[in-house]
Amino acid sequence: MNRAPGWRLTALAVFLLAALSASQGAAQTDTPPRRGGTLEFAVLVEPSNYDCHANTSFAFLHPIAPHYSTLLKFDAQNYPQIVGNLAESWNVSPDRLTYTFKLRPNVLFHDGSKLTSADVKASYERIAHPPPGVVSARKADYASIARIDTPGPLTVVFHLLWPEAAMLANFASPWNCIYSAAKLAADPHFPETHVLGTGPFVFAEHVKGQYWRGTRWEKYFEPGKPYLDGYRADFMTGPAVMNAYKSGKIAAEFRGITPVQRDELLEAPGDRIAVSESPWLSNLLVVFNTRRPPFTDARVRRALSLAIDRWGAAAKLQRTTFLKYVGGVMRPGSNMATPESELVTIPGFSRDIAASREEAKRLLDEAGIHGLKLTLMVRDIPMPHYAGADLLAESWRTIGVTTTQDRRNIWDWQKVIDSGEFDVALDFSGDFYDDPTIQLTKYVSHDLSPVNYSGSTDRFLDALYIGQAVTGDPRKRAKIVRDFERHALTEAYTVPLLWWNRIVATSASLKGWSITPSHFIGQDLSDVWLDR
Repeated sequence: MNRAPGWRLTALAVFLLAALSASQGAAQTDTPPRRGGTLEFAVLVEPSNYDCHANTSFAFLHPIAPHYSTLLKFDAQNYPQIVGNLAESWNVSPDRLTYTFKLRPNVLFHDGSKLTSADVKASYERIAHPPPGVVSARKADYASIARIDTPGPLTVVFHLLWPEAAMLANFASPWNCIYSAAKLAADPHFPETHVLGTGPFVFAEHVKGQYWRGTRWEKYFEPGKPYLDGYRADFMTGPAVMNAYKSGKIAAEFRGITPVQRDELLEAPGDRIAVSESPWLSNLLVVFNTRRPPFTDARVRRALSLAIDRWGAAAKLQRTTFLKYVGGVMRPGSNMATPESELVTIPGFSRDIAASREEAKRLLDEAGIHGLKLTLMVRDIPMPHYAGADLLAESWRTIGVTTTQDRRNIWDWQKVIDSGEFDVALDFSGDFYDDPTIQLTKYVSHDLSPVNYSGSTDRFLDALYIGQAVTGDPRKRAKIVRDFERHALTEAYTVPLLWWNRIVATSASLKGWSITPSHFIGQDLSDVWLDR
Protein backbone atom coordinates (compact mmCIF):
# COMPACT_ATOMS: atom_id res chain seq x y z
CA MET A 1 0.00 0.00 0.00
CA ASN A 2 1.19 3.48 -0.82
CA ARG A 3 0.68 5.42 2.40
CA ALA A 4 2.55 8.44 1.04
CA PRO A 5 4.93 8.98 3.97
CA GLY A 6 5.60 12.49 2.69
CA TRP A 7 2.24 13.51 4.07
CA ARG A 8 3.58 12.94 7.56
CA LEU A 9 5.58 16.15 7.08
CA THR A 10 6.62 17.02 10.59
CA ALA A 11 6.47 20.74 9.97
CA LEU A 12 2.79 20.47 9.16
CA ALA A 13 2.11 18.27 12.16
CA VAL A 14 3.47 20.68 14.75
CA PHE A 15 0.78 21.90 17.05
CA LEU A 16 0.47 22.54 20.75
CA LEU A 17 -1.36 19.81 22.68
CA ALA A 18 -1.65 20.72 26.33
CA ALA A 19 -3.57 18.85 29.01
CA LEU A 20 -4.79 21.62 31.27
CA SER A 21 -6.37 19.40 33.91
CA ALA A 22 -5.31 16.41 35.95
CA SER A 23 -7.14 14.18 33.50
CA GLN A 24 -5.35 12.89 30.43
CA GLY A 25 -6.39 13.85 26.89
CA ALA A 26 -9.40 12.00 25.55
CA ALA A 27 -7.41 9.84 23.15
CA GLN A 28 -4.82 8.81 25.73
CA THR A 29 -5.95 5.74 27.60
CA ASP A 30 -4.54 2.40 28.63
CA THR A 31 -7.92 0.76 28.98
CA PRO A 32 -9.41 -1.07 25.98
CA PRO A 33 -12.46 0.41 24.20
CA ARG A 34 -15.84 -0.45 25.65
CA ARG A 35 -18.97 -1.08 23.66
CA GLY A 36 -22.17 0.80 24.40
CA GLY A 37 -23.58 4.10 25.47
CA THR A 38 -24.83 7.21 23.70
CA LEU A 39 -22.53 10.18 23.24
CA GLU A 40 -24.28 13.49 23.75
CA PHE A 41 -22.54 16.64 22.56
CA ALA A 42 -23.41 20.24 21.73
CA VAL A 43 -23.49 22.01 18.36
CA LEU A 44 -23.93 25.77 18.39
CA VAL A 45 -25.83 26.03 15.09
CA GLU A 46 -28.22 23.77 13.21
CA PRO A 47 -27.68 22.53 9.61
CA SER A 48 -30.03 24.02 7.03
CA ASN A 49 -29.59 21.21 4.50
CA TYR A 50 -27.83 17.84 4.42
CA ASP A 51 -25.42 18.12 1.47
CA CYS A 52 -21.74 17.60 2.36
CA HIS A 53 -20.51 18.88 -0.99
CA ALA A 54 -22.19 22.28 -0.64
CA ASN A 55 -21.51 23.06 3.01
CA THR A 56 -18.56 24.70 4.74
CA SER A 57 -19.59 25.02 8.40
CA PHE A 58 -18.80 22.88 11.44
CA ALA A 59 -22.52 23.21 12.22
CA PHE A 60 -23.12 20.86 9.32
CA LEU A 61 -20.21 18.48 9.72
CA HIS A 62 -20.38 17.70 13.44
CA PRO A 63 -23.88 16.16 13.41
CA ILE A 64 -23.73 14.69 9.89
CA ALA A 65 -20.15 13.35 9.39
CA PRO A 66 -20.81 10.12 11.36
CA HIS A 67 -23.26 8.99 8.65
CA TYR A 68 -20.75 9.07 5.81
CA SER A 69 -17.48 7.61 4.61
CA THR A 70 -14.81 9.19 2.43
CA LEU A 71 -12.24 7.65 0.11
CA LEU A 72 -9.34 8.42 2.48
CA LYS A 73 -9.29 10.22 5.81
CA PHE A 74 -6.88 11.82 8.25
CA ASP A 75 -5.85 9.80 11.28
CA ALA A 76 -6.67 12.30 14.02
CA GLN A 77 -4.42 10.62 16.59
CA ASN A 78 -1.49 10.88 14.17
CA TYR A 79 -2.42 14.02 12.24
CA PRO A 80 -1.61 14.67 9.42
CA GLN A 81 -1.12 10.99 8.53
CA ILE A 82 -3.56 9.82 5.88
CA VAL A 83 -5.19 6.39 6.07
CA GLY A 84 -7.75 4.52 4.04
CA ASN A 85 -11.44 4.79 4.70
CA LEU A 86 -13.40 3.31 1.81
CA ALA A 87 -10.09 2.71 0.03
CA GLU A 88 -8.33 -0.46 1.10
CA SER A 89 -5.18 0.55 -0.78
CA TRP A 90 -4.04 3.11 -3.33
CA ASN A 91 -1.28 3.78 -5.81
CA VAL A 92 0.12 6.97 -7.28
CA SER A 93 1.89 6.90 -10.65
CA PRO A 94 5.48 8.24 -10.80
CA ASP A 95 4.33 11.30 -12.75
CA ARG A 96 1.60 11.91 -10.12
CA LEU A 97 -1.07 12.07 -12.83
CA THR A 98 -2.86 8.82 -12.02
CA TYR A 99 -4.34 7.75 -8.68
CA THR A 100 -5.69 4.21 -8.44
CA PHE A 101 -7.82 3.13 -5.48
CA LYS A 102 -8.86 -0.38 -4.49
CA LEU A 103 -12.08 -0.27 -2.48
CA ARG A 104 -13.08 -2.41 0.46
CA PRO A 105 -15.26 -5.30 -0.70
CA ASN A 106 -17.71 -5.30 2.20
CA VAL A 107 -19.18 -1.79 2.26
CA LEU A 108 -22.96 -1.33 2.41
CA PHE A 109 -25.04 1.81 2.28
CA HIS A 110 -27.50 2.13 5.12
CA ASP A 111 -30.34 0.98 2.86
CA GLY A 112 -28.48 -2.32 2.34
CA SER A 113 -27.23 -1.62 -1.21
CA LYS A 114 -23.60 -2.39 -1.96
CA LEU A 115 -21.05 0.35 -2.55
CA THR A 116 -19.04 0.10 -5.79
CA SER A 117 -16.62 2.24 -7.74
CA ALA A 118 -19.61 3.75 -9.57
CA ASP A 119 -20.66 5.49 -6.35
CA VAL A 120 -17.20 6.98 -5.85
CA LYS A 121 -17.11 8.18 -9.46
CA ALA A 122 -20.57 9.73 -9.30
CA SER A 123 -19.74 11.52 -6.04
CA TYR A 124 -16.47 12.98 -7.35
CA GLU A 125 -18.04 13.98 -10.65
CA ARG A 126 -20.59 15.91 -8.60
CA ILE A 127 -17.79 17.58 -6.60
CA ALA A 128 -15.52 18.43 -9.54
CA HIS A 129 -18.19 19.11 -12.16
CA PRO A 130 -21.48 19.82 -10.37
CA PRO A 131 -24.62 19.68 -12.53
CA PRO A 132 -26.71 22.85 -12.96
CA GLY A 133 -28.24 23.98 -9.70
CA VAL A 134 -25.94 21.84 -7.52
CA VAL A 135 -23.42 23.71 -5.37
CA SER A 136 -19.90 22.30 -4.92
CA ALA A 137 -18.12 24.56 -2.45
CA ARG A 138 -14.70 23.07 -3.20
CA LYS A 139 -14.82 22.41 -6.93
CA ALA A 140 -11.70 24.57 -7.49
CA ASP A 141 -9.71 22.04 -5.42
CA TYR A 142 -10.50 19.35 -7.99
CA ALA A 143 -9.98 21.29 -11.22
CA SER A 144 -7.07 18.98 -12.09
CA ILE A 145 -9.33 15.92 -12.47
CA ALA A 146 -9.61 15.15 -16.20
CA ARG A 147 -11.31 11.76 -16.10
CA ILE A 148 -12.48 9.08 -13.66
CA ASP A 149 -12.44 5.44 -14.76
CA THR A 150 -14.01 2.42 -13.08
CA PRO A 151 -12.30 -0.65 -14.60
CA GLY A 152 -13.92 -2.85 -11.97
CA PRO A 153 -16.57 -2.64 -9.24
CA LEU A 154 -13.85 -2.20 -6.61
CA THR A 155 -11.36 -0.11 -8.61
CA VAL A 156 -11.54 3.60 -9.35
CA VAL A 157 -8.86 5.51 -11.27
CA PHE A 158 -8.47 9.30 -11.30
CA HIS A 159 -6.57 10.86 -14.21
CA LEU A 160 -5.25 14.39 -13.64
CA LEU A 161 -4.47 17.18 -16.07
CA TRP A 162 -1.49 18.22 -13.97
CA PRO A 163 0.33 16.84 -10.91
CA GLU A 164 -1.61 18.39 -8.04
CA ALA A 165 0.56 18.77 -4.92
CA ALA A 166 -2.40 18.56 -2.54
CA MET A 167 -4.27 15.75 -4.28
CA LEU A 168 -3.83 13.00 -1.71
CA ALA A 169 -4.97 15.35 1.05
CA ASN A 170 -7.94 16.34 -1.10
CA PHE A 171 -8.98 12.69 -1.34
CA ALA A 172 -9.01 12.68 2.49
CA SER A 173 -11.30 15.70 2.72
CA PRO A 174 -14.03 15.16 5.34
CA TRP A 175 -16.42 17.04 3.04
CA ASN A 176 -16.21 14.48 0.22
CA CYS A 177 -19.02 12.22 1.38
CA ILE A 178 -19.59 9.31 -0.95
CA TYR A 179 -23.19 9.15 -2.13
CA SER A 180 -25.19 6.47 -3.90
CA ALA A 181 -24.78 6.79 -7.68
CA ALA A 182 -28.30 5.45 -8.16
CA LYS A 183 -29.79 8.13 -5.89
CA LEU A 184 -27.79 10.88 -7.62
CA ALA A 185 -28.87 9.65 -11.06
CA ALA A 186 -32.51 9.81 -9.99
CA ASP A 187 -32.11 13.21 -8.31
CA PRO A 188 -28.84 15.21 -8.16
CA HIS A 189 -30.35 17.15 -5.23
CA PHE A 190 -31.08 14.00 -3.19
CA PRO A 191 -28.33 14.68 -0.57
CA GLU A 192 -29.78 18.08 0.25
CA THR A 193 -32.82 16.55 1.93
CA HIS A 194 -31.86 12.92 2.61
CA VAL A 195 -29.10 11.19 4.57
CA LEU A 196 -27.86 7.92 3.10
CA GLY A 197 -24.24 6.95 3.65
CA THR A 198 -21.97 4.06 4.55
CA GLY A 199 -20.58 5.56 7.77
CA PRO A 200 -20.55 4.11 11.27
CA PHE A 201 -23.93 5.57 12.25
CA VAL A 202 -27.36 5.47 10.63
CA PHE A 203 -29.49 8.60 10.55
CA ALA A 204 -32.27 8.30 13.14
CA GLU A 205 -33.95 11.70 13.38
CA HIS A 206 -33.54 15.46 13.14
CA VAL A 207 -35.86 17.34 15.46
CA LYS A 208 -35.51 20.90 14.23
CA GLY A 209 -34.50 23.38 16.86
CA GLN A 210 -33.61 20.62 19.30
CA TYR A 211 -31.29 17.78 18.29
CA TRP A 212 -29.88 15.35 15.71
CA ARG A 213 -29.60 11.64 16.47
CA GLY A 214 -27.72 8.70 14.93
CA THR A 215 -27.63 5.00 15.84
CA ARG A 216 -24.99 2.33 15.39
CA TRP A 217 -24.74 0.76 11.90
CA GLU A 218 -24.47 -2.92 12.70
CA LYS A 219 -23.08 -3.71 9.23
CA TYR A 220 -20.29 -1.12 9.30
CA PHE A 221 -17.27 -2.25 7.30
CA GLU A 222 -14.77 -1.97 10.19
CA PRO A 223 -15.30 -5.02 12.44
CA GLY A 224 -16.22 -4.14 16.01
CA LYS A 225 -16.83 -0.47 15.26
CA PRO A 226 -18.36 1.85 16.12
CA TYR A 227 -18.15 1.36 19.85
CA LEU A 228 -21.04 3.68 20.69
CA ASP A 229 -24.66 2.57 20.45
CA GLY A 230 -25.44 6.02 19.15
CA TYR A 231 -24.98 9.75 19.49
CA ARG A 232 -27.09 12.83 19.94
CA ALA A 233 -26.07 16.36 18.85
CA ASP A 234 -27.96 18.98 20.84
CA PHE A 235 -28.39 22.39 19.22
CA MET A 236 -27.78 24.99 21.90
CA THR A 237 -26.28 28.43 22.49
CA GLY A 238 -23.13 29.35 24.42
CA PRO A 239 -24.60 29.81 27.93
CA ALA A 240 -26.60 26.59 27.61
CA VAL A 241 -23.44 24.76 26.54
CA MET A 242 -21.62 25.77 29.72
CA ASN A 243 -24.55 24.67 31.89
CA ALA A 244 -24.70 21.36 30.02
CA TYR A 245 -20.98 20.79 30.60
CA LYS A 246 -21.29 21.46 34.32
CA SER A 247 -24.36 19.26 34.76
CA GLY A 248 -22.75 16.39 32.85
CA LYS A 249 -25.47 16.44 30.18
CA ILE A 250 -22.94 16.77 27.33
CA ALA A 251 -19.52 15.19 26.95
CA ALA A 252 -18.16 17.77 24.50
CA GLU A 253 -18.63 20.71 22.18
CA PHE A 254 -16.10 19.82 19.50
CA ARG A 255 -15.59 23.24 17.90
CA GLY A 256 -13.95 25.00 20.83
CA ILE A 257 -14.38 27.14 23.93
CA THR A 258 -12.81 30.43 25.02
CA PRO A 259 -9.98 30.80 27.57
CA VAL A 260 -12.52 32.23 30.01
CA GLN A 261 -14.83 29.23 29.59
CA ARG A 262 -11.89 26.84 29.92
CA ASP A 263 -10.89 28.38 33.23
CA GLU A 264 -14.48 28.33 34.46
CA LEU A 265 -14.83 24.62 33.70
CA LEU A 266 -11.52 23.73 35.30
CA GLU A 267 -12.46 25.57 38.47
CA ALA A 268 -15.68 23.57 38.81
CA PRO A 269 -15.72 20.87 41.51
CA GLY A 270 -14.53 17.40 40.56
CA ASP A 271 -12.19 16.16 37.85
CA ARG A 272 -14.74 15.38 35.15
CA ILE A 273 -13.24 17.65 32.47
CA ALA A 274 -10.17 17.21 30.26
CA VAL A 275 -8.93 20.12 28.14
CA SER A 276 -6.71 20.13 25.05
CA GLU A 277 -5.33 23.02 23.00
CA SER A 278 -3.96 23.52 19.48
CA PRO A 279 -3.28 26.34 17.06
CA TRP A 280 -6.36 26.37 14.86
CA LEU A 281 -6.53 26.08 11.08
CA SER A 282 -9.20 28.81 11.02
CA ASN A 283 -9.26 32.56 10.72
CA LEU A 284 -11.66 35.43 10.24
CA LEU A 285 -11.70 37.09 6.82
CA VAL A 286 -12.85 40.55 5.79
CA VAL A 287 -14.63 40.35 2.42
CA PHE A 288 -15.19 43.48 0.34
CA ASN A 289 -17.93 43.33 -2.28
CA THR A 290 -15.89 44.25 -5.37
CA ARG A 291 -19.07 44.59 -7.43
CA ARG A 292 -20.43 47.43 -5.28
CA PRO A 293 -18.91 50.97 -5.17
CA PRO A 294 -16.81 52.23 -3.48
CA PHE A 295 -15.33 48.76 -2.88
CA THR A 296 -14.66 48.47 -6.59
CA ASP A 297 -11.69 50.77 -5.86
CA ALA A 298 -8.59 48.97 -4.54
CA ARG A 299 -7.56 52.12 -2.66
CA VAL A 300 -10.72 51.97 -0.54
CA ARG A 301 -10.33 48.27 0.21
CA ARG A 302 -6.64 48.70 1.05
CA ALA A 303 -7.40 51.68 3.31
CA LEU A 304 -9.90 49.65 5.32
CA SER A 305 -7.36 46.83 5.73
CA LEU A 306 -4.61 49.29 6.74
CA ALA A 307 -6.80 50.69 9.52
CA ILE A 308 -7.08 47.37 11.37
CA ASP A 309 -4.79 47.06 14.41
CA ARG A 310 -4.16 43.34 14.05
CA TRP A 311 -1.17 43.13 16.38
CA GLY A 312 -2.76 45.14 19.17
CA ALA A 313 -6.02 43.22 18.86
CA ALA A 314 -4.25 39.84 18.97
CA ALA A 315 -2.53 40.74 22.24
CA LYS A 316 -5.82 41.85 23.76
CA LEU A 317 -8.37 39.39 22.41
CA GLN A 318 -6.42 36.17 23.00
CA ARG A 319 -7.23 36.45 26.71
CA THR A 320 -10.98 36.17 26.14
CA THR A 321 -11.60 34.83 22.62
CA PHE A 322 -10.37 32.31 20.02
CA LEU A 323 -8.55 35.14 18.24
CA LYS A 324 -4.81 34.95 18.90
CA TYR A 325 -2.46 35.01 15.90
CA VAL A 326 -1.60 37.54 13.18
CA GLY A 327 -1.00 35.85 9.85
CA GLY A 328 -1.46 36.06 6.11
CA VAL A 329 -3.14 33.58 3.80
CA MET A 330 -1.49 30.54 5.45
CA ARG A 331 -1.75 29.51 9.11
CA PRO A 332 1.01 31.10 11.24
CA GLY A 333 3.57 28.43 12.12
CA SER A 334 2.78 26.21 9.15
CA ASN A 335 5.57 25.48 6.69
CA MET A 336 4.11 27.76 3.99
CA ALA A 337 3.42 30.70 6.30
CA THR A 338 5.17 34.00 5.57
CA PRO A 339 7.79 34.92 8.23
CA GLU A 340 6.84 37.89 10.38
CA SER A 341 9.77 39.93 9.03
CA GLU A 342 8.20 39.75 5.57
CA LEU A 343 4.55 39.79 6.66
CA VAL A 344 4.90 43.24 8.28
CA THR A 345 5.82 44.74 4.89
CA ILE A 346 2.41 43.82 3.41
CA PRO A 347 -0.28 46.55 3.60
CA GLY A 348 -2.38 46.05 6.71
CA PHE A 349 0.15 43.98 8.63
CA SER A 350 2.63 46.60 9.82
CA ARG A 351 3.16 46.96 13.56
CA ASP A 352 3.11 50.76 13.14
CA ILE A 353 -0.65 51.22 13.29
CA ALA A 354 -0.42 55.03 13.49
CA ALA A 355 1.47 55.21 10.18
CA SER A 356 -0.90 52.66 8.62
CA ARG A 357 -3.96 54.69 9.57
CA GLU A 358 -2.45 57.87 8.17
CA GLU A 359 -1.87 56.02 4.90
CA ALA A 360 -5.46 54.77 5.04
CA LYS A 361 -6.80 58.32 5.37
CA ARG A 362 -4.61 59.43 2.46
CA LEU A 363 -5.92 56.64 0.24
CA LEU A 364 -9.56 57.44 1.06
CA ASP A 365 -8.94 61.11 0.32
CA GLU A 366 -7.22 60.21 -2.96
CA ALA A 367 -10.23 58.06 -3.90
CA GLY A 368 -12.58 60.96 -3.09
CA ILE A 369 -14.26 59.06 -0.24
CA HIS A 370 -15.36 61.10 2.80
CA GLY A 371 -17.70 60.12 5.62
CA LEU A 372 -18.05 56.56 4.36
CA LYS A 373 -20.86 54.57 5.93
CA LEU A 374 -20.98 50.81 5.44
CA THR A 375 -22.89 47.78 6.64
CA LEU A 376 -20.93 44.77 7.88
CA MET A 377 -22.62 41.38 7.47
CA VAL A 378 -21.83 39.19 10.50
CA ARG A 379 -22.67 35.58 11.26
CA ASP A 380 -24.82 35.32 14.38
CA ILE A 381 -22.21 33.19 16.15
CA PRO A 382 -20.96 35.32 19.05
CA MET A 383 -17.57 33.64 19.38
CA PRO A 384 -15.47 34.89 17.69
CA HIS A 385 -17.53 36.75 15.08
CA TYR A 386 -18.88 39.47 17.37
CA ALA A 387 -15.41 40.26 18.71
CA GLY A 388 -14.06 40.42 15.17
CA ALA A 389 -16.89 42.67 14.02
CA ASP A 390 -16.42 45.02 16.97
CA LEU A 391 -12.69 45.19 16.18
CA LEU A 392 -13.46 46.22 12.61
CA ALA A 393 -16.00 48.86 13.64
CA GLU A 394 -13.59 50.35 16.18
CA SER A 395 -10.68 50.31 13.71
CA TRP A 396 -12.63 51.92 10.89
CA ARG A 397 -14.00 54.63 13.17
CA THR A 398 -10.41 55.90 13.58
CA ILE A 399 -10.29 56.78 9.88
CA GLY A 400 -13.75 58.36 9.76
CA VAL A 401 -15.74 55.32 8.60
CA THR A 402 -19.07 54.49 10.26
CA THR A 403 -19.97 50.82 10.52
CA THR A 404 -23.39 49.27 11.08
CA GLN A 405 -23.43 45.57 11.94
CA ASP A 406 -26.08 43.30 10.43
CA ARG A 407 -26.00 40.06 12.40
CA ARG A 408 -27.75 37.12 10.71
CA ASN A 409 -27.98 33.41 11.43
CA ILE A 410 -25.42 31.62 9.27
CA TRP A 411 -27.94 30.39 6.70
CA ASP A 412 -29.51 33.83 6.17
CA TRP A 413 -25.99 35.31 6.13
CA GLN A 414 -25.11 32.86 3.36
CA LYS A 415 -28.16 33.80 1.30
CA VAL A 416 -27.28 37.49 1.46
CA ILE A 417 -23.64 36.84 0.55
CA ASP A 418 -24.57 34.56 -2.35
CA SER A 419 -26.94 37.22 -3.69
CA GLY A 420 -24.15 39.82 -3.62
CA GLU A 421 -26.36 42.26 -1.70
CA PHE A 422 -23.81 43.44 0.87
CA ASP A 423 -21.04 46.00 1.44
CA VAL A 424 -18.54 44.12 3.58
CA ALA A 425 -18.82 40.67 5.14
CA LEU A 426 -17.01 39.05 8.03
CA ASP A 427 -16.31 35.55 6.75
CA PHE A 428 -14.15 32.72 8.05
CA SER A 429 -11.66 30.37 6.48
CA GLY A 430 -11.32 26.96 8.04
CA ASP A 431 -10.36 23.67 6.55
CA PHE A 432 -8.76 20.33 7.20
CA TYR A 433 -5.14 20.64 6.10
CA ASP A 434 -2.32 23.17 5.80
CA ASP A 435 -1.91 23.34 2.05
CA PRO A 436 -2.15 26.31 -0.34
CA THR A 437 -4.34 24.50 -2.87
CA ILE A 438 -6.89 24.00 -0.11
CA GLN A 439 -6.40 27.30 1.75
CA LEU A 440 -6.31 29.75 -1.15
CA THR A 441 -9.72 29.04 -2.70
CA LYS A 442 -11.25 32.05 -0.92
CA TYR A 443 -8.98 34.28 -3.05
CA VAL A 444 -9.23 32.61 -6.48
CA SER A 445 -11.54 34.30 -9.03
CA HIS A 446 -15.22 33.89 -8.25
CA ASP A 447 -16.03 32.11 -11.52
CA LEU A 448 -13.58 29.38 -10.52
CA SER A 449 -14.33 29.30 -6.81
CA PRO A 450 -17.84 29.97 -5.46
CA VAL A 451 -16.42 30.51 -1.95
CA ASN A 452 -14.70 33.72 -3.09
CA TYR A 453 -17.53 35.91 -1.87
CA SER A 454 -15.88 39.18 -2.90
CA GLY A 455 -16.87 38.44 -6.49
CA SER A 456 -13.39 39.41 -7.68
CA THR A 457 -11.76 38.26 -10.89
CA ASP A 458 -7.96 38.29 -10.94
CA ARG A 459 -6.32 36.08 -13.56
CA PHE A 460 -2.87 36.78 -12.15
CA LEU A 461 -3.94 35.15 -8.87
CA ASP A 462 -5.52 32.30 -10.81
CA ALA A 463 -2.25 31.67 -12.66
CA LEU A 464 -0.28 31.72 -9.41
CA TYR A 465 -2.80 29.34 -7.82
CA ILE A 466 -2.31 26.81 -10.62
CA GLY A 467 1.43 27.43 -10.54
CA GLN A 468 1.82 26.51 -6.88
CA ALA A 469 -0.47 23.51 -7.30
CA VAL A 470 1.70 21.92 -10.00
CA THR A 471 5.06 22.74 -8.39
CA GLY A 472 6.71 19.85 -6.62
CA ASP A 473 9.71 21.75 -5.24
CA PRO A 474 8.64 23.07 -1.77
CA ARG A 475 10.89 26.15 -1.98
CA LYS A 476 9.62 27.18 -5.40
CA ARG A 477 6.07 26.52 -4.29
CA ALA A 478 6.53 28.68 -1.18
CA LYS A 479 7.86 31.52 -3.36
CA ILE A 480 4.75 31.35 -5.57
CA VAL A 481 2.52 31.36 -2.49
CA ARG A 482 4.31 34.46 -1.16
CA ASP A 483 3.78 36.23 -4.49
CA PHE A 484 0.11 35.20 -4.40
CA GLU A 485 -0.24 36.50 -0.85
CA ARG A 486 1.37 39.90 -1.48
CA HIS A 487 -0.74 40.55 -4.57
CA ALA A 488 -3.98 39.32 -2.96
CA LEU A 489 -3.54 41.36 0.22
CA THR A 490 -2.43 44.47 -1.62
CA GLU A 491 -5.47 44.34 -3.90
CA ALA A 492 -7.45 43.48 -0.75
CA TYR A 493 -10.47 41.78 -2.28
CA THR A 494 -10.50 39.58 0.83
CA VAL A 495 -8.06 39.98 3.73
CA PRO A 496 -7.33 37.92 6.86
CA LEU A 497 -8.28 39.46 10.19
CA LEU A 498 -6.88 37.13 12.90
CA TRP A 499 -6.15 33.40 13.18
CA TRP A 500 -7.60 31.30 16.00
CA ASN A 501 -6.45 29.14 18.90
CA ARG A 502 -8.48 25.98 19.57
CA ILE A 503 -9.44 24.83 23.08
CA VAL A 504 -11.69 21.78 23.47
CA ALA A 505 -13.12 20.52 26.73
CA THR A 506 -14.36 16.94 26.95
CA SER A 507 -15.76 14.71 29.63
CA ALA A 508 -13.02 12.59 31.20
CA SER A 509 -15.15 9.58 30.24
CA LEU A 510 -14.84 10.37 26.52
CA LYS A 511 -12.07 8.28 24.96
CA GLY A 512 -10.69 7.81 21.47
CA TRP A 513 -11.07 11.43 20.35
CA SER A 514 -8.00 13.58 19.57
CA ILE A 515 -7.65 17.30 19.05
CA THR A 516 -6.14 18.52 15.76
CA PRO A 517 -5.63 22.00 14.24
CA SER A 518 -8.87 21.44 12.32
CA HIS A 519 -12.33 21.18 13.86
CA PHE A 520 -13.43 19.24 10.76
CA ILE A 521 -11.13 16.25 11.31
CA GLY A 522 -11.94 13.14 13.35
CA GLN A 523 -15.68 13.72 13.62
CA ASP A 524 -17.03 10.43 12.21
CA LEU A 525 -16.96 9.10 15.83
CA SER A 526 -15.94 5.61 14.67
CA ASP A 527 -13.13 5.39 17.25
CA VAL A 528 -14.90 7.12 20.13
CA TRP A 529 -16.12 5.31 23.23
CA LEU A 530 -17.35 6.05 26.74
CA ASP A 531 -15.47 4.78 29.78
CA ARG A 532 -18.32 4.59 32.25
